[in-house]
Amino acid sequence: MNKIYASCAEAIADVFDGATIMFGGWGPTGDPENLIRELVAKGTRNITAIASDPGNDRDGIIYGCHPLVKEKRIRKFIGSYHSWNQEFIKQFKAGELEFEVCSQGIFVERIRHGGNGLFGFYTDVGAETLLAEKKEKKVIEGKPCVFETPLKADFAFIKAFVADRWGNLQYRYTGQNFNPTMATAAKVVIAEVENIVGVGALNPNEIHTPGIYVDRIVKGGCYAPRF
Repeated sequence: MNKIYASCAEAIADVFDGATIMFGGWGPTGDPENLIRELVAKGTRNITAIASDPGNDRDGIIYGCHPLVKEKRIRKFIGSYHSWNQEFIKQFKAGELEFEVCSQGIFVERIRHGGNGLFGFYTDVGAETLLAEKKEKKVIEGKPCVFETPLKADFAFIKAFVADRWGNLQYRYTGQNFNPTMATAAKVVIAEVENIVGVGALNPNEIHTPGIYVDRIVKGGCYAPRF
């Protein structure tokens, strides 16, 4: 029941080339920055990354998946937007990475369906746009709809404010963002946390992600600012 790992390197040792990985965070908030930097150091390649955005280098602060983008480690990116990351745009235009875009609400709902063992859903969001190309279509209650498939991953890298050694997690403010949902949709969930407390120290009513979803915990620092 002790899920604490000594280092980020140890926690991600079995992450393989070609893995599909979910990355929590929205911008720099709730971003598992230490795990991502260790993944770059490990040399893992051909990643399918599932994240809200690919991060960026802003005012000298590198955050999100940008270290992986910069080193060209991502083969496919599934997320909501990318326009502020010029390196990402450059690689996409050059055909060096594939980008599957979906609105942020649809994005998190696809992850929720993956975590709940569901097989997808119909929505009218984007049904009459380029996003509907190659998707199954159906008219429901007079509205054109498209079928969205669930999102699952081999690994989820998430960030929490505090954990106990059993893996129960508590996030801080907007640090929750996509982290709790992603924790349900991956085979192996690795949580980078800022604090580790004893079992029983967390109020059960204030636990956001139960330890049953978490496989590994590692204590990390905090590079990026918090909004």
